[in-house]
Amino acid sequence: MPTNLYGPNDNFNLETSHVMPALIRKFHESKVKNEPEVVIWGTGKPFREFLHVDDMADACVYLMENFNAHDIGEFVNIGVGKDITIGELAVLIKEIVGFEGELKKDLSKPDGTPQKLLDITKLSSLGWKAKISLKDGIEQTYEWYQSQIK
Repeated sequence: MPTNLYGPNDNFNLETSHVMPALIRKFHESKVKNEPEVVIWGTGKPFREFLHVDDMADACVYLMENFNAHDIGEFVNIGVGKDITIGELAVLIKEIVGFEGELKKDLSKPDGTPQKLLDITKLSSLGWKAKISLKDGIEQTYEWYQSQIK
C-alpha cells in the first residue's frame, strides 16, 4: 500500500489533481504571470507523507526480487516514514519554483484529515529505504512539468 505518490507524468489538472502537483502548477503559473500571491486551502497544518514514483517502483522491484508474499504477508506499506505539513510543503515548492509573491491561506476551505502517515516498520525491517529526498523529487518533478508545458 503506497503513501501519496508524486513525480513525472502526475496529474497537474487543478480540478482533479492531488496537493503536490496542484501546488507545483499554482506556483509556476503565478510566477509566470507575476501574480502577487498563491492561495492554499485551509490552515496548512495537516501532515502528509510523499513518496516519489521512482522510489515506489524501486520498492516494488526490491520486494519482488527478494521476498515471497507467503513469507512477508500480502500487504506492505510503502512510504518514507516521515511527513510534512501542507504549509511547509507549500513553502518548499514556492522556493523550488522561485515564486517571490506571498503565500495566503483560505481558511474557508477544509483542511482534510489531520495526518496521513504510513507505518513502514515492515518495509524498513526488510531492508528497503527511499532514495529520493522530498526536495530533490520536487525539483525533478518541477523540471519535468516545465518540459511538458512549453
